[in-house]
Amino acid sequence: MGAAKAHRTERAANRDFGMGTDAEAVRPPGWLQRVLIGRNPKRTLVRILILVVVSTVLFKYVLQPIRVEGGSMLPTYKDRSVHLVNRLAYFCHQPRRGDVVAIRLEAGEHVMYMKRIIGLPGETVEFRHGRLYIDGRRMNEPYLVFRCYWDHDPEPVGTNQVYVVGDNRTMPWDDHVKGRGSLDRVVGKVIL
Repeated sequence: MGAAKAHRTERAANRDFGMGTDAEAVRPPGWLQRVLIGRNPKRTLVRILILVVVSTVLFKYVLQPIRVEGGSMLPTYKDRSVHLVNRLAYFCHQPRRGDVVAIRLEAGEHVMYMKRIIGLPGETVEFRHGRLYIDGRRMNEPYLVFRCYWDHDPEPVGTNQVYVVGDNRTMPWDDHVKGRGSLDRVVGKVIL
């Protein structure tokens, strides 16, 4: 009994002078520390670093934000809305008709347009009384809501090009950005 009492007295003295390593002397982290950085700051720092690296790679090389300017894609995409472009969408296959893409037309390297692909390489695009015709066949466009009145002569699409146009075709033909763009100018597919 005397040895146990002496051990307890020694532990108490060490605790009082800050020399002990007992579990009793270690305080658990306060609630503010637990909320801000967790119970283990080293683990939290590693998680933050991993999150920063993954986010940087993801938003620099895979997903690119794009903001809609104007009403050419109404009502599918509203003016000033922000969406994400999957830059890897066409890594394994070519763009398809009906895909909404971000494309750089002739406006420069830093200007992207959000448009819908309606004409594929080697086809001929034509508008008659507001209806789309590809190689002389009328195409069904279920994504259109507004009535279109465009008339435009047949226009061939090159072997390395796509023909893009917006969904809001109530705008006059000359006020609407549309046309042929080379496949290498397609940035990616709009996913959100």
